[in-house]
Amino acid sequence: MAPTALLSVSDKAGLVPLAEGLLAHGYRILSSGGTAATLAAAGLAVTKVAEHTGAPEILGGRVKTLHPRIHGGILAKRSDPAHQADLAAQAIDPIDVVVVNLYPFQRTVADPQVSWETAVENIDIGGPAMVRAAAKNHADVAVLTDPAQYGGFLEALAAGGADEALRRRLALAAFSHTAAYDAAIAAWLAGRLGAEEPSPADGARAEAEVIPPLQLTLPARQSLRYGENPHQMALWYGSTAAGLGAARQLQGKELSTNNLLDLDAALATVREFGYGGPAGTGISAGGPTDPAINLPAAVVVKHTNPCGVATGSGAAEALLRALDADRVSAFGGIVALNRPVDAAAAEHLAGLFLECVVAPAFEPAARERLAAKANLRLLELAPAAIAAADRQQLRSVLGGVLAQDLDDQPIDPASWQVVSQRQPSEAEWADLRFAWRVVRHVRSNAIAVAAAGQSLGIGAGQMNRVGSAQIALAAAGERARGAVLASDGFFPFDDTVRLAASHGISAVIQPGGSVRDGDSIQVCNELGLAMVTTGRRHFLH
Repeated sequence: MAPTALLSVSDKAGLVPLAEGLLAHGYRILSSGGTAATLAAAGLAVTKVAEHTGAPEILGGRVKTLHPRIHGGILAKRSDPAHQADLAAQAIDPIDVVVVNLYPFQRTVADPQVSWETAVENIDIGGPAMVRAAAKNHADVAVLTDPAQYGGFLEALAAGGADEALRRRLALAAFSHTAAYDAAIAAWLAGRLGAEEPSPADGARAEAEVIPPLQLTLPARQSLRYGENPHQMALWYGSTAAGLGAARQLQGKELSTNNLLDLDAALATVREFGYGGPAGTGISAGGPTDPAINLPAAVVVKHTNPCGVATGSGAAEALLRALDADRVSAFGGIVALNRPVDAAAAEHLAGLFLECVVAPAFEPAARERLAAKANLRLLELAPAAIAAADRQQLRSVLGGVLAQDLDDQPIDPASWQVVSQRQPSEAEWADLRFAWRVVRHVRSNAIAVAAAGQSLGIGAGQMNRVGSAQIALAAAGERARGAVLASDGFFPFDDTVRLAASHGISAVIQPGGSVRDGDSIQVCNELGLAMVTTGRRHFLH
C-alpha cells in the first residue's frame, strides 16, 4: 500500500513543490477545500477528503476532516495489533504524513476593526485536531506545520525517510504551533471582553471578577550572547512583527540582554515626544503619552536610566544637547532618537563609544558615516511596529509572572494644580512639562533637574528621595540655577525642597498626596519657589 499524506493548509507557500516531492516518493495525497483546488490546478493527482471519507463537507466548511477515516488513519499505532485490526475492520487506510497550518486567526484579528463574527469564523477546529493527533502519534506519523519545514523533510525522504529524532522535533513544533494559536484566541477574547467591560479608574479589580489565566506562547526570536552577566545564558522570545522584535539591525555585534533592556528604556523615554516624524512625512507622528507632543528628541540611557534627554530643532541638535547633558555617563550608552538619523546627527555619534542607536530610519549618508564603527549596533524601528506592540507589561518574579498596563497614559497638564503662592512663569511651565516627561522613566526614587528642553541632572534608584536629589543637583551644578526639579513621588519631608532651593531651583513638580505636603508647600512659599502637583505618581522599579 502506498504511503498517504494529508495536506490541508491555509498558507499555500511551498505547497505545490512539497506535493510534487511527495508524489515523486510514491505518496498518495489527500486534501480538502482550497488546498485540493490548488493542487488540482497545478495538475497534480489528489484525492479529496470528501471522496476518501464518503462524507461531504458540511456547515459551510466548518466540518471537513472531523471523521474516523481521517483521525483513525492518523492515530493508529502501527505496532499495536488491536489498532491494526480496527483499521482493517473499518477499511481505514493509515495516514503517514500530515501537513497542516491553521486559519489565519492572528492576521485576522490584527485589524482593530474586525467583527466578532469574522474573528470567530477564523478559529480553526479541524486543523488543530489533526495537528495534535499527528503530533501525539509521532512515533508513526510526521507532522509539518510550517512551510519552512518542507525542504528539510523532502531531503530526509530522499535520504531514506523521516527518522524518530526528526519526527519528535516536528511534534514539538506542532504542539508549540497549536499552543500559540490557542493563546492568541484566548488573548483576543480577553481583550475584547475587557474592552466591553470598563475597568475602575484606579486600576483596581472588582472582588467578584474572575481573573483569567495568562496564556503566553511567544516564538523564539534568537539566542543572545549572554544574560545580564557572561555566566548567564539568555534567550529572546517575541514577535518579529511588533515592538523591538521588529527592529531591523543594520550593522553591529549581536544584541545582549542588557542592550535590549536599555533599548526598551530609551524608546519609552524618547516616545514622550512623539516617534517618527512631523505630519506629512509619511511617518506617524505623536507618541502614546501625549498626541499633542511632536518634537525632535534624543535620549541617552545607561543601565535602564536616562542620563541625557533633550529636544531640538532637528535630530542633530536634539542629540547634541542630550549628549551634552552628561558626557561622562554617555560613554558606552544606548541612544534613541525619534527622528531619522541624518548626516549631521551621525557626525555627533561617530566620535563616541556607544553600544546601540535606535531610530525610525537612518539616511544613506548617516549609514555611510557610521559604517566604520563596525561594532556599533544600528537598529531601525518603524513607528508601526511600536504601535502594534502589546500594551501589557510582563515581569518575572520567583516562581511567577506579574502583568500590568504600561505606564504610558497621556500626560494632562490641565489637571495639574499650582499649590504654591507663586505661579510658574511661562518658561517654567514648559520646563516642568519637560521634566515630568523625563522623571517618569527614571528608576525610583527619581529626581530630574531640567531647563530649556534639556535634562541637566538625574538622580535614580536611591533608598531615600533626598539622596536622589543630591545626585541630580550635583550633576547639574551651576546649571541648576533657574532650572526646575521633578520628583516621581511625593516629598515625605521638606528636606528635598530646601536642598533644591539652596541650588537655585525655581520651580518644583511632584505628585502630591503626602500627609506632610503642607511642610513642602510652606518652604516653597518662604523661599519663593513655585510648586505644581500632578495627582499621579510614576514609580518605576
